[in-house]
Amino acid sequence: MNFALLSAFIPTFFFVSITPGMCMTLAMTLGMTVGVKRALWMMLGELIGVGSVAVLSAIGVAALLLNYPNVFTLFKYLGGAYLAFIGIQMWLSKGKMAIKSGEASTSASRKELMSQGFVTAIANPKGWAFFVALLPPFLVANQPLAQQLIVLISIILTLEFSCLLIYATGGRTLKSLLMQSGNVRIMNRIAGSLMVGVGLWLAIG
Repeated sequence: MNFALLSAFIPTFFFVSITPGMCMTLAMTLGMTVGVKRALWMMLGELIGVGSVAVLSAIGVAALLLNYPNVFTLFKYLGGAYLAFIGIQMWLSKGKMAIKSGEASTSASRKELMSQGFVTAIANPKGWAFFVALLPPFLVANQPLAQQLIVLISIILTLEFSCLLIYATGGRTLKSLLMQSGNVRIMNRIAGSLMVGVGLWLAIG
């Protein structure tokens, strides 16, 4: 990889990552409900999903899948329904992720948190389309593909993780401000509404 390509690649993908989207909204929501530390498990799942999408896009699998939108439809609806169901439970102050007695719930398992992140990343057709469009121009034809992918995907995941942390920290800060009034129900309804929004966004996006 040459310096000119990297100097263009890094700000391009940082701008894309920091822009509010499904994954960033999910990070903010979990920052509010389970805290930044627990939200790291969601981030791990999301990063695995993003890395998978980036690799498949680079080798052309994404182009094939995008020609068969029904492949995404199942993931979109199932994933969206799953997230919306969790959001409704949170809105009703029920379920594993709802805030109870002024404290963040820690009953959501690591596997559940990872699954939320992975599903949100892998079932987003716009994410696939984005990588198909923007990743190939940064690949040099006469250089080994594997080495280039290692470098580029490492940068992508680093930028993505940094942005997820920013949003999760923002969610935790918002929770601290709202919890000063002691109104747990409002906190759950805000977080639940965001989660339902992510689910609907995923299903109809």
